[in-house]
Amino acid sequence: MIRLWGRLSSINVRKVAFTLQLLGLPFERIDAGGPHGGVDTPQFRARNPNGLVPLLDDDGWTLWESNVIVRYLAARHGDGLLLPADLRARHDAERWMDWQQTTLNPAGRDAFLQLVRTPAAQREAARTAASVAATEPLWDLLEAQLATRPWLAGDRLTVADIPAACERHRWRGLPLPHSPRPHLDAWYDRLLALPAARGVLDLPLA
Repeated sequence: MIRLWGRLSSINVRKVAFTLQLLGLPFERIDAGGPHGGVDTPQFRARNPNGLVPLLDDDGWTLWESNVIVRYLAARHGDGLLLPADLRARHDAERWMDWQQTTLNPAGRDAFLQLVRTPAAQREAARTAASVAATEPLWDLLEAQLATRPWLAGDRLTVADIPAACERHRWRGLPLPHSPRPHLDAWYDRLLALPAARGVLDLPLA
């Protein structure tokens, strides 16, 4: 039995839930973190000393860190569906996962925190503007990547697309002007059309 601890308002929990649904794996999700709490208990900390979500339990074996969980699920349960067998193709896909975590997510974080998690009276417009200025060129980079292929790592959906899809969901949910990017938009529309996107990429941010 697979269990996932975390709230779906977390982008990192969303990555794991989307992966589980793409792989057709039954799982139980337990709300944790944020308003749900539960991450500071001795029992939770014994499984994840960081006290963060997501936390995965796969038949008694636990794992934390969202992108690592995505890789693990694809490798253990995917039968090649999301994780290419060829070493170079696999690492091509995995670099986009790391890029989301180290580049795209930090750039967009302040805009999300200011516009969604911060009360209107306490928002700092300069922080939002700086975040937008840092993030928009990164969407242009993805637009260029997708101009020559339907998916980030080539001609099929892989682990590369999952973190970026969840990041795109979050960015499109912000009350900001969104410039049309036809290749990026078509890629995201393909993701939204997948049955596995239901209950993940069609949810509000809060």
